[in-house]
Amino acid sequence: MSQDQEHQSAEEMLARVKGRNMAIAWSLVGFVVLVFVVTIVRMGPDILVRPL
Repeated sequence: MSQDQEHQSAEEMLARVKGRNMAIAWSLVGFVVLVFVVTIVRMGPDILVRPL
């Protein structure tokens, strides 16, 4: 294997790792949004009525 092929495969591996990391990051963001929305929905409209 030449040095050029090693460099190319390292770049491909880095691209796959970055892609996987982005997928994990977006999954975590989606989960946080889902938990937030479920929390707000379960609290219901009474969340806006607060005693002064």
